[in-house]
Amino acid sequence: MRSSRSNERYFFFKQGARETKLQQIPASTEPEPQLQPSFAPTLCDESVLHNSSDELDSVNKTFDEESSEVPSDQSAQQHQSCLDSIFMLLEDNVITFVKNELKKIQKILCPDNSESQMEEETLLGVEGEEQRNREALVKLALHFLRKMKQDEWADRLQNKLFAPQCQRKLKSNLKNKFQCVFEGIAKAGNPTLLNQIYTEFYITEGGTAEVNDEHEVRQLETASSKPDRPETTIKREDIFKASPGRDVPIRTVLTKGVAGIGKTVLIQKLTLDWAENISNQDIQFTFPFTFRELNVLKEKQFSLVGLVHHFFTETKKAGICRFEHFQVMFILDGLDECRLPLDFHNTEILTDFTQSASVDVLLTNLIRGKLLPSARVWITTRPAAANQIPPQFVNMVTEVRGFTDPQKEEYFRKRFRDKEQASKIYSHIKSSRSLHIMCHIPVFCWITATVLEDMLKTREGGILPKTLTEMYIHFLVVQSKVRKIKYDGGAETDCHWGPESKKMIESLGKLAFDQLLKGNLIFYESDLTDCGIDIRAASVYSGVFTQIFKEEKGLYQDTVFCFIHLSVQEFLAALHVHLTFINYGVSVLPEEQTASQTSETPKNKIVKTDFYQLAVDKALQSPNGHLDLFLRFLLGLSLQSNQDLLKGLQTQTESTSETNQETVQYIKMKISENLSAEKSINLFHCLNELNDRSLVEEIQQSLSSRSLSVDKLSPAQWSALVFILLSSEKDLT
Repeated sequence: MRSSRSNERYFFFKQGARETKLQQIPASTEPEPQLQPSFAPTLCDESVLHNSSDELDSVNKTFDEESSEVPSDQSAQQHQSCLDSIFMLLEDNVITFVKNELKKIQKILCPDNSESQMEEETLLGVEGEEQRNREALVKLALHFLRKMKQDEWADRLQNKLFAPQCQRKLKSNLKNKFQCVFEGIAKAGNPTLLNQIYTEFYITEGGTAEVNDEHEVRQLETASSKPDRPETTIKREDIFKASPGRDVPIRTVLTKGVAGIGKTVLIQKLTLDWAENISNQDIQFTFPFTFRELNVLKEKQFSLVGLVHHFFTETKKAGICRFEHFQVMFILDGLDECRLPLDFHNTEILTDFTQSASVDVLLTNLIRGKLLPSARVWITTRPAAANQIPPQFVNMVTEVRGFTDPQKEEYFRKRFRDKEQASKIYSHIKSSRSLHIMCHIPVFCWITATVLEDMLKTREGGILPKTLTEMYIHFLVVQSKVRKIKYDGGAETDCHWGPESKKMIESLGKLAFDQLLKGNLIFYESDLTDCGIDIRAASVYSGVFTQIFKEEKGLYQDTVFCFIHLSVQEFLAALHVHLTFINYGVSVLPEEQTASQTSETPKNKIVKTDFYQLAVDKALQSPNGHLDLFLRFLLGLSLQSNQDLLKGLQTQTESTSETNQETVQYIKMKISENLSAEKSINLFHCLNELNDRSLVEEIQQSLSSRSLSVDKLSPAQWSALVFILLSSEKDLT
């Protein structure tokens, strides 16, 4: 039946004390793969008998016919004979299968083989039982390659065959993670598809990683007053594409942007586009990290591969332990939140991605190109932290500017499908310069949309908020109402300042104020406990306070928290200071003796006029304006109309008009002094929050009547003129 005796192999099957020798003649005379030593497979599966089903049926039929006619001892012999025949066929099929698959594996490992890609797809590209058989054989081949000390070949084979599967799984998981956004609400909100509401950001290329420690609202106001500045814009999908004339390839990109401007959403969108095969398909693996997650691993030791396995378990399950053969992108979001000691001058050099070290050492060497120099690295940060990375390790700096004016309008039209409602809301925003400027920030657009949607629905014909303080008070009201209805089963008409809400807001305010003075935007469980906050309650109250991620399976040491935006933290900090003063007559501002205080006056007791004047002085003393927005909110909260909205939180009420007038006069006096333009402009915003526009109106009347004489302007009038020119959208020349 078969002729080639020189290629015969013998297999021995032991049955009791008897050994049976079966001859196996290969079905193919093709050369065997040159992977030495060859080995006998241990793979057994019914599917390998498929090709010899006719022969097997014949054997079984003969056995069935004869066994019914012979004595039992002969039947046992025939049964053994049939079993021997079956295993001869089984061996034939298994060996044929193994030889054919080993040839495919060998072709895959040949670097110059044009059929390599095709073999990769056919070897593990079929779904079902056949694929599982092939995967089992590949794992067997990997086992023997490593046993033969051929680790490099084993790694190459593992990467080539399992990387595509791993990539598909990674893309699927990232898509599930990033396809929905909550726009500020973590658990209480309904998820929205990112692709449905995503509005392009205004991203510019160029600039340096120098420090800008101005208050970020100041930076926005400065930027919005220069709409015609020449800049190079860049699309999100082109972040790593070299601009014309640039010879050096882009490895590391640093993207700056103020808090809430959209850096994280930009990362979500780019990652989602990659996962959905829309852009950057030259990248095989994208690994998005946040410094919030990395902070809690501060005391841990990892190799770079181990760190990837820790966060992206798909890679560990696939057994991928080398990445130098792939195009990989590491995303590091939130450098400003980093609590790791990144030292680019003294940190040990690490080039082995399998060597363990602390997380800060790994990140430092990854960023400076010592680890995986072929990888791309994208880092996002607020401007004040940009200088943590020396410029020689950054190939390009970009900046997210948030929304341009057309993009603001596009956001609200996407947010509100009712065109008439969208137009009404956007027209109202444009009527208030303060609101319009703040809408450069996507998170503020969400806050504004949340408030105005509720007010138009529940208070038809009512006056819409026009100042920042009004907007944020209404935002707090809306979130308290949502909590009351959703979690307490209350009605819309119920008082939203229940005992639980009141306690929560007081605790959040204290946390916001304490952390604002420390300069912290993120905080951990211990910070909440110190302020008397129950973590589960804070998580429920997620419209105001967002739980960034949960502790899962003991993976993280702690849970990280932050407010949805710096301005929300500043508002709650101002609310805490306001309520403590109004309800208890106590100032929690940094102590300073005032003229009206006597030796008998408790150090933290202060009269109203001195309290607000002290707050003005504290803000003016801040070299970088970090208390500017806090001051606007605090003064806005002193208005009677705003305090009426806080009934239930505020237990004491008394007339404020006289105090407000004294505060207005004090601010005007400060404006007349030799202040910087930024400080003067913020004081005008403070006057807006106090509903006093007398200085501005005075100058506007002079401009309208063309009676303005620059020779006769007082310092305060000069400041008012500057404020008008910077705030106006019209050409006043």
